Amino acid sequence: MCPDFHAAIELIGRRWAGAILSTLAERPHYFAELTASVPGLSDRLLSRRLRELEAAGLVERSVHDGSPARVSYALTEKGRALGPALSELKDWARRWKLSS
Repeated sequence: MCPDFHAAIELIGRRWAGAILSTLAERPHYFAELTASVPGLSDRLLSRRLRELEAAGLVERSVHDGSPARVSYALTEKGRALGPALSELKDWARRWKLSS
């Protein structure tokens, strides 16, 4: 087993991580937008996953001035590089009807 592959699957395979990455692949999102875009995802778990994805270098956090300050999240170059793999996985899942 390739340790790099194993680490990647463990990171992306965590609950909600793939959905978060897929949503951020569309465009940067504010925290509340992410919560609304991924039904069933709690604020607490979203915060945890975003911190993990940020620590892995896939997501970057930006604080915007204002009152109150707003925080947005976007994919880094490393995160955007996952785009083709996520797209292939989506195609595979649709083809084999895994949501059924």
